Formats: sequence, structure tokens, C-alpha cells
Amino acid sequence: MGDHDDLRKFITDLAVVHGRVVLSSGREADWYVDLRRVTLHHQAAPLIGRVMRDLTADWAYDAVGGLTLGADPVAVAMLHASAGTDRPLDAFVVRKAGKAHGLQRRIEGPDVAGRRVLAVEDTSTTGGSVLTAIEALREAGAEVVGVAVIVDRGAGDAVRAAGLPYRAAYTLADLGLVA
Repeated sequence: MGDHDDLRKFITDLAVVHGRVVLSSGREADWYVDLRRVTLHHQAAPLIGRVMRDLTADWAYDAVGGLTLGADPVAVAMLHASAGTDRPLDAFVVRKAGKAHGLQRRIEGPDVAGRRVLAVEDTSTTGGSVLTAIEALREAGAEVVGVAVIVDRGAGDAVRAAGLPYRAAYTLADLGLVA
């Protein structure tokens, strides 16, 4: 099995939780994909970095991140996967709101102004979180080249309607789930 198949197995074995849940979008579902069980797992995180870099290999960007918390481990996995390659990446974290103390930055990490960046998320249903991150990135002077998620729950149309390319490593069908 390759990285993509190995990561899918981690997701289906560890992250898919069955039972009634309310999603951050406010929608209800009979199952939940708790990707933090995978993105923060010692064996799965390196796979995430490699799978997401492979998914976006034809896009030109030099920094990756998104709205905290779902994007953070994805971006860090990609940062680590890029170390020692001819295309190293920086990672950044977009806060939900600017800090009221210190440097009062909304985007933490290396400066994104004037840089081509990739917005990531672990999973997305409506696109709300990643679109919030994109707005902050654009305000900071970054050029967002696209959006990539590990598992798509339906956000693709909203992201594409905002004028950005969208890719997902896995669909719900890939995981044996129905919307």
C-alpha cells in the first residue's frame, strides 16, 4: 500500500465516529470525521504531509496554513514533509481574531505578505473556516493559490464560487460514507 491508501486506513479506523453530532456549520450528521485523531497521530501525521504535498504538487506556493485549529497540524505536517526537499515550505496559523496584546497579529509565523500561499483545512463542510482564513490572508497581502483539505464534506462549491481552485485528498465516498 502507498501513502494515500495508508492514510485512508488511518482515517477510517481512527477518525470516523458514528453517532448523532452537530457540525461547526450547525448541520447535524449521523457520523463525524474527527481528523484530529489522525492529524495528531505519530504515524499518520507524516503521511498527511506527504499526501497533501502530492495532492498540490503542481501548484506554486511557498507557505501553507489556515484557520486554527483544523489547519494547524495539516500545515505543520506539510512543513515537515518538505524539509530537505528542493521545495521547502513555511507554515502559518490564522487566528479567528487578532490578538489584543503583543504584536497583535492575526497570522502567526513567517510573514505572508507578497507570498504565494496554500490554504488548508482538515475537513470542510461549508467552507466557512477556510474562507475566513482566505479573507485574513488576502488582507495581509498574501496571494492564495488554492485550497486543499484532507476530507471534503461538501465545501468545494463554496470555495470555487469564491474563485479558488479546490482539492481534497478524500471524498466521503472514498471513506465509505454518505452525505
